Amino acid sequence: MESSRQVWSSVCGYPGDFNYREFYRDIGYDADYEYIKPYITYDGVRVNTGIKYHRITGKTENKDLYNVRWAMDSAEKQAGHFFDSRQEQITNLSKFMQTPPIVLCPYDAELFGHWWYEGPYWLYVLFKKIYYDKCDFKLITPSEFIDKYPEMQVCTPCRSSWGANGYSEVWLNELNDYSIRHLHTCGDRMVELANTYANETDKLKIAALNQCARELLLAQSSDWNFIITNGTMVDYAKKRTKDHVGRFTKLYYQIKENNIDEEFLNDISEKDDIFPDIDYKIYI
Repeated sequence: MESSRQVWSSVCGYPGDFNYREFYRDIGYDADYEYIKPYITYDGVRVNTGIKYHRITGKTENKDLYNVRWAMDSAEKQAGHFFDSRQEQITNLSKFMQTPPIVLCPYDAELFGHWWYEGPYWLYVLFKKIYYDKCDFKLITPSEFIDKYPEMQVCTPCRSSWGANGYSEVWLNELNDYSIRHLHTCGDRMVELANTYANETDKLKIAALNQCARELLLAQSSDWNFIITNGTMVDYAKKRTKDHVGRFTKLYYQIKENNIDEEFLNDISEKDDIFPDIDYKIYI
């Protein structure tokens, strides 16, 4: 909780430092409409452009201009604070444990560079300090720790998420719950396909099976239901869910009926070409 709160908390976390770039001030909204119109959506709706001139400044609408050096100074100081805090935390925990303690530092990767523009630089400074400074701990993954210290207490965490109120209401509510039954059906069908065609050798059918796996993953993206809940670009999010479920379902029946439309497959493979090395057999 301590390592998470220091970085992630919107109240006391590092990203709220007044010297950091203000995410919510963007020329897509700040600039004169006629000036910015050619650079926003085709229908004239203002959107973020990524060009942001202001720093957080404080809880005020009157934001000061961003100063890169000030922001870097804050990141360097906070990397040092985090380093010292983990050092102290591990030292204190070590007194009560037979094996070295492990501190889990969980963050949404989207925080770094997106919400918190200076986040990657903060990580860079932190890792340099861990490498060069006198350090009584080292970086390790949970899997590496388990391999090194296999005897440990087993526990089952309760269902939770980083979303509002700590559970899944952002992704499952009266605005978006209609999608879940379709996603479950597609998931079950993907498992069926993987097991039915586990030893498939036909290249066209393998390509179609792999594309089914891509369409399923794209349909299951948590972004769509998140967008619907927040009321931003709702039509787009609904369309993405519908498109990927529709493409998956059409391919599913074509594979089952041994009647794959190669032109259709090539078209959607070009549109949805994520995960080039995906293997549908992961669903077996």
